[in-house]
Amino acid sequence: MSPSTSIHFFLLLTTLLSLSCLSQSHKISQVNPITLPIAKDPKTNLFYTPIGIGTPQHNFNLTIDLGGPILWYDCNNNYNSSTYNPVHCDSKRCNGNAGCTGCNGPFKPGCSNDTCGANILNPFTDSIFSGDTGDDVLFVSGNTLSDLLSGCTNSDGFSGDEVLKGLPEESKGIIGFARTDLALQTQLSSTHKLPRKFSLCLPTSNNNGPGKVVIGGGTTQPTILVTTTLIVNPFSTAPIFSEGDPSYEYFIDVKSINIEGNDLNFKSSLLSIDSKGNGGTKISTMNPFTILHSSILKPLVRDFVKKASDRKIKKVASVAPFEACFDVSTIDMTVTGLNVPTIELVLKEVVQWTFYGGNSMVLVNKNVACLAFVDGGKEPRTSVIIGGYQLEDNLLEFDLVSSKLSFSSSLHRLKLTCSSGDLFSYPVYKA
Repeated sequence: MSPSTSIHFFLLLTTLLSLSCLSQSHKISQVNPITLPIAKDPKTNLFYTPIGIGTPQHNFNLTIDLGGPILWYDCNNNYNSSTYNPVHCDSKRCNGNAGCTGCNGPFKPGCSNDTCGANILNPFTDSIFSGDTGDDVLFVSGNTLSDLLSGCTNSDGFSGDEVLKGLPEESKGIIGFARTDLALQTQLSSTHKLPRKFSLCLPTSNNNGPGKVVIGGGTTQPTILVTTTLIVNPFSTAPIFSEGDPSYEYFIDVKSINIEGNDLNFKSSLLSIDSKGNGGTKISTMNPFTILHSSILKPLVRDFVKKASDRKIKKVASVAPFEACFDVSTIDMTVTGLNVPTIELVLKEVVQWTFYGGNSMVLVNKNVACLAFVDGGKEPRTSVIIGGYQLEDNLLEFDLVSSKLSFSSSLHRLKLTCSSGDLFSYPVYKA
């Protein structure tokens, strides 16, 4: 080979290598939405999902809390992890709201010194428990996730496992999806560059397949959804907060409530959030059934019973905590459940969220079904709390950038359920 040819060959090879390196340096990684299966606990009527944490992997079932600010778990029961890193009090990752913790025992998750504290919140207790903020690997539906913060607490320090009070027996903590920096979807959106949105679909029962939380993904059938605005309560609804903090729970602007198109007669100001943060409508997965201000429940029961009677549906004795119960043998069955009068929430954009029999009536025994709305008293903090039973097999998509909620009402009217294989899309996003 001549010197001139060698030089040309060298220049060509260098150019190809440079292009290859440039291509590699601009290669874009791709990330799929994160999907968590949801199961229903028949005893508490709450919902939970499996999460793997630490090395070696320890599996926890965590209760789904739509209004929960963090992911936290009980790290007491013989749990240790070589990949657990406590967040130091002076770290930029420590928000400082829960102070600094220490421990006299051997180092393990939940026992370390100069550690950023975590406020462990369980809505079924009147207490706020102390925990540690840590960084450990998470295993979620085949994904290995790192750089995620969670709270770890030791139930040994609380009489009778008070920290887990009210949760499903299988559950060892709570996974929060509120509008906070430490909620799982917020952290995953940041660390994995996923869109700041998530979909929630709670299962009617475990016999019909699991429900789903899809972080960063949505439905393949957007035309089944209607959209409303998520509003912010300017006053915190959390058990602990700083003055001026807004609520991180999900509120919607309900304008009226009706039964088959006829408005209920109650003071409409109850549906607005007043100057102290009272009133309004929020969505909760930690309340099994929808809770209504007494002044709203009373006309709801009265009008529902009247319309049911017009259909020759026989009323029977009430079964606590429900006020209106009926003889199942006098009610027809439809694809959306028992054929009873529909209940509609009329929203700001003049769209309706309709509750059919499958979401408005609960079987208390084989012969009796009751209206699945309960009394919240005369002075509740929030006038309407839409509970888990009313959300079952309803698809909800939370867009946290545009602050919008899209929802389907009952999927059963479309012959779908939360576990339908073609319900969700799983686009690949550029990271």
